[in-house]
Amino acid sequence: MSEDSSKPPMLVLLESLSFYRNVRVGAAAGALLAVLLYLVRTLELLGPVIDTREYPLFGPDVWFLLLAFVLAATSALSVAVVLTIATAVSGARGAERPES
Repeated sequence: MSEDSSKPPMLVLLESLSFYRNVRVGAAAGALLAVLLYLVRTLELLGPVIDTREYPLFGPDVWFLLLAFVLAATSALSVAVVLTIATAVSGARGAERPES
């Protein structure tokens, strides 16, 4: 009995699409983007921010930190999905070619 036959089919599919590697790459890319944008905002690297709004409950830095988290999560998901689709497409193209 082979090792793959004991795994659930969905797990085999995710492993064949390199999904877990893609999630790690996406998480790193999303976190890097969010950290960079948060630093640009908090350190005012593009100039001072004109505060013309009122921020309920917290100050602007806390709200921007929450937005950075949302940006990191959506960017990570987007990168992981794009990489997984690219892996699936390249795998499908490789399966179409007859072996010589």
